[in-house]
Amino acid sequence: MAQLVVRRLDETTKARLRRRAAARGHSMEEEARIILREAVKTEGRRRVGLGTRLRRRFAGIGLTEDIPEMRGGEAKPAPFDE
Repeated sequence: MAQLVVRRLDETTKARLRRRAAARGHSMEEEARIILREAVKTEGRRRVGLGTRLRRRFAGIGLTEDIPEMRGGEAKPAPFDE
């Protein structure tokens, strides 16, 4: 197995990693492995947005309109008074 040494890790990050590992019952080393594994799991795959997923899910019932991807927009509450 390969080894990875992380130098100059600030104390705040180290403390957060320690707390996160303890909360999950892992060693810091195991928690770092889990974080790294998850971070690269989707590498090379294109992320699919919610609009695309909705269009695919409802394609079988005749949904043909594009549902726009709304990235970085401000979330607005639904108007229930009208």
